[in-house]
Amino acid sequence: MEFLDLPPMLGAAGRIRLPGSKSISNRVLLLAALAEGETEIRDLLLSDDVERMLEALRALGVAWKRDGDSLDYRVRGVGGPFPVKAAELFLGNAGTAFRPLTAALALSGGEYRLSGVARMHERPIGDLVDALRQLGADITCTASEGYPPLHLRPATICPGGVVKVRGDVSSQFLTALLMALPLTGVETTLEVVGELISKPYVRITLELMARFGVEVEQHGWTRFVVPGGACYRSPGTVFVEGDASSASYFLAAGAIGGGPLRVEGVGRSSIQGDVRFAEALGQLGAKITMGDNWIEAAAPDGGVLKAFDLDLNHIPDAAMTLAVLALFADGPCRLRNIASWRVKETDRIAAMATELRKLGAEVEEGADYLTVSRPARLRPAAIDTYDDHRIAMCFSLVSLGACRVRINDPRCVNKTFPGYFDAFAQVARPVPVLAIDGPSASGKGTVAARVAAALGWHYLDSGSLYRLVALAAMRAGVPLDDERGVAALAAALPASFEDGRVLLSGEDVTDGIRSEACSVGASKVAVLAAVRAALFDRQRDYRAAPGLVAEGRDMGSVVFPDAGIKVFLTASAEARAERRYKQLIEKGSAANMESLLKDLQERDARDAARPVAPLLKLPDAVLLDTTERNVEQAVAFVLDLVRAGGEAAG
Repeated sequence: MEFLDLPPMLGAAGRIRLPGSKSISNRVLLLAALAEGETEIRDLLLSDDVERMLEALRALGVAWKRDGDSLDYRVRGVGGPFPVKAAELFLGNAGTAFRPLTAALALSGGEYRLSGVARMHERPIGDLVDALRQLGADITCTASEGYPPLHLRPATICPGGVVKVRGDVSSQFLTALLMALPLTGVETTLEVVGELISKPYVRITLELMARFGVEVEQHGWTRFVVPGGACYRSPGTVFVEGDASSASYFLAAGAIGGGPLRVEGVGRSSIQGDVRFAEALGQLGAKITMGDNWIEAAAPDGGVLKAFDLDLNHIPDAAMTLAVLALFADGPCRLRNIASWRVKETDRIAAMATELRKLGAEVEEGADYLTVSRPARLRPAAIDTYDDHRIAMCFSLVSLGACRVRINDPRCVNKTFPGYFDAFAQVARPVPVLAIDGPSASGKGTVAARVAAALGWHYLDSGSLYRLVALAAMRAGVPLDDERGVAALAAALPASFEDGRVLLSGEDVTDGIRSEACSVGASKVAVLAAVRAALFDRQRDYRAAPGLVAEGRDMGSVVFPDAGIKVFLTASAEARAERRYKQLIEKGSAANMESLLKDLQERDARDAARPVAPLLKLPDAVLLDTTERNVEQAVAFVLDLVRAGGEAAG
């Protein structure tokens, strides 16, 4: 899919089982590969990043197999450095594979070439390379010093002593060194230069190394001593926790969508630092409860989150979700100490600022911070995702602000959570839509308006929109052949439909749009592609809580294909002609039955033969033939359908 359109949502609640943690999955795979013995890995994450690690390990001589269609894998460790001494590895944009493999391969005594996608080649790795060179590693940055691609050659490694590594760019450099140094067999001290960021991720590394038999001596967050003679040994079976970063989207959904929403797979006993996102949510007023293996979130009393000013260095990935939550807070919000965003899958500070502004937010961007002020009203927007899975996932939450949002390149979530949007759909409740389509003079307008009134829902008379556009253009002095000018009017058309009346900027123009001039004008503007595109979005903007009844000729097929209930309302051509005849006579207009019948039959034929969205009954639409039914019976029929579907309760 090039894009995914998410409709406005009424709320979110339910239960989600999280996929495995990317950080834990790739660490466990590498440790299992370097260990003695066979390791059974349960609940491994199945994603692009993990696939890159699995491919690389197989190319390096590590045997592994998957147990059927499960998420359980068996890895036969090589008990030390990799046995394959020459390989070319493509690692995509998987930092959790690229950085640790660089260190392990530098100490394996072979010749290797490592590359990735273009963005990976923009992500700095110089601090890790410099640290490995201190040990004697021969590493060349083949394009630009300090960045991938890399060429590693056999070299005489001089282990031991003290190796210094910067800690203020990425904690993955320290993680890579910690996991690789046991390959040397010599005690080595790592000294961190500068402040170590993302400490919880280093804690994950230390805990997993301990499970595989290597205990690192830790002196605060500045010195780490890897013991001599250490070697990895399989612990037998390792369970991969649910991904705590991914939990943040659902916990946030519960906080802004009402909830309660429970995520399973992480909780009090988790080794992942991103579970502390729940603490941040609590500071915003959300109701948080937690068990050993689950966390649940619900909206605060009053429903509005508190503004915040937080140092988020310890949860950089989950902090992105807080940037979107700022759109739902009661004041300006500040996210501090997030410089690491600059060197992630994209420059996340710049990207988040750009996309938040599309929604109407005021954003101040700094070297290591963002300040976000919510708009008076969220604007529908198409969100660019920069091939960054976390941008795609966190901006899905905008739909819970009763705002439609388009996610461009939604497939980027495959990096860590391939089923994310399906999971989101399980817990989010879209604003319900009842789509009523049918031929001209079938009575769908009258029925739709009465059904909307009975339900207390909004009403869209799509057939009047082109007439309204023509009227608005004529009043504004915009030539009807000025495609750009007319499209601009259509995009912001101040039209509403109330009590059987059509309003333009609050003025009743029900009769005015039926004039000959408006009819001719509607025909002219209807052929303009930009106008049709603008009205497509404008029609979708009528979808608002508590629900929408939309009538026309392509409501269920084109504009609202996800409508919960679709009705195809029709009647015989003779019955429709007779109704139209009576309407005209009652208004004092001249009318001829034969002419009306012929016009309707010809119009039906044209509508059915349209190359785009031809008028026809969809397979998932309910047929309502009103030839022998009056308006009251037709309205009752539709209301029964809605209530049987549970939509009216929304």
